[in-house]
Amino acid sequence: MITAVLNDLRAESQVLDDLVGSLDDWTIPTPAPGWTIAHQISHLRWTDRIATLAATDPEAFAEALRTATPDLVDRGAEEPVTLAQWRAGRAELERALLAVPAGVKVPWFGPPMSPASMATARLMETWAHGQDVADALGVTREPTHRLKHVAHIAVRAMGYAFLVNGLPVPTAPVRVELVGPGGERWTWGPEDAPDRITGPALDFCLLATRRRHRDDLDVRAAGEVATAWLPIAQAFAGPPGPGRAKGQSPAPGGVGSA
Repeated sequence: MITAVLNDLRAESQVLDDLVGSLDDWTIPTPAPGWTIAHQISHLRWTDRIATLAATDPEAFAEALRTATPDLVDRGAEEPVTLAQWRAGRAELERALLAVPAGVKVPWFGPPMSPASMATARLMETWAHGQDVADALGVTREPTHRLKHVAHIAVRAMGYAFLVNGLPVPTAPVRVELVGPGGERWTWGPEDAPDRITGPALDFCLLATRRRHRDDLDVRAAGEVATAWLPIAQAFAGPPGPGRAKGQSPAPGGVGSA
């Protein structure tokens, strides 16, 4: 499991590496307010470094967490970074996750995670911040099967999305049915659940990572719980943030239909 996820993380990282590897100017602004391409890469490098610390020295990570300030993420994005440092950090994290003993979970800012879940989270973030870079450069990325990792985290984080928005966590299950890039159907939740989310996997992932406004996407909800979840869905930890304005970025065009 961990090897397969790490292979996908490596591939997703390479897509972004290909976008910025030969780029002379990292000061190009991205859709994230105040963040340039350099901020996006610095943030990924910083998070890789913190994740490596969590996997290799839980006590040091706990101390870092104890002394963390609200601007921790923004300060991490301000750290200067080179392409070589980002690449080295990715490789270091991979080695650290592979070395975690079986059955041991890695501490994190939210609940502790298995090494495979940590790798999945890093893939989600790499994809999401890669979307910011792609948008800044006017590039359309080809959607892949790796979107399933992003969608899976978003589905698993449904309760967290309600909590972080100060809402009671619903107990009713939600059926999520998405269509992948090749027309394959990805599903979560009971087949007979009255609450349902449907749409292209790409659109759902863009929604859950707050990279597109809901009105610019073909994602649909049916049922009280699903209807309440869709506007607040998020695949990442921390505050939801403002997201993107309607029409701010190009619509993805949809990949299949549900």
